[in-house]
Amino acid sequence: MTGSGPVRPTGSAEDGVMRVLLSSVPSDAHTWNLVFLQLALEQAGIRVRNLGACVPTSSLLDAVDDWRPDVVVISTVNGHGYPDGRHLIGEFRARPSSRSIPIVIGGKLGIAGASDRHRIRELVRLGFDAVFPDDSDFVELESFLRSLPTTTAGAMRSERGPAC
Repeated sequence: MTGSGPVRPTGSAEDGVMRVLLSSVPSDAHTWNLVFLQLALEQAGIRVRNLGACVPTSSLLDAVDDWRPDVVVISTVNGHGYPDGRHLIGEFRARPSSRSIPIVIGGKLGIAGASDRHRIRELVRLGFDAVFPDDSDFVELESFLRSLPTTTAGAMRSERGPAC
């Protein structure tokens, strides 16, 4: 991995290591993407809790409350990232305990073959801090994580593009 040492936390870990809660959208049963991301994030010096595939939104929100991660990373490869992400972000931002936690989504956002530009803009508008379509790479996600401030920032709203 590229970078300049371990990614620093946004404030929740006592040991100074960023903590990422990694999950997928509820309809996505793929796991290889989650394993890859977990290993890549850990290699970058990040502590990862991988919830696995097909995680119900309520379980994700409970894990956020329990673990208080610095960032939530949602990865999807089944092509339903856009509709599932819309639902997930609505519940995520509606819950007071998760409103200020940065959350990103990446991977295959749709199955229609249309440009993701509209989907990216809409997901950011709804509350994702960044969106990484499937033609992105891990370096972009790592760069985004390194750009986070040293305290939990909440809404950084940027349009970015790794396959998470």
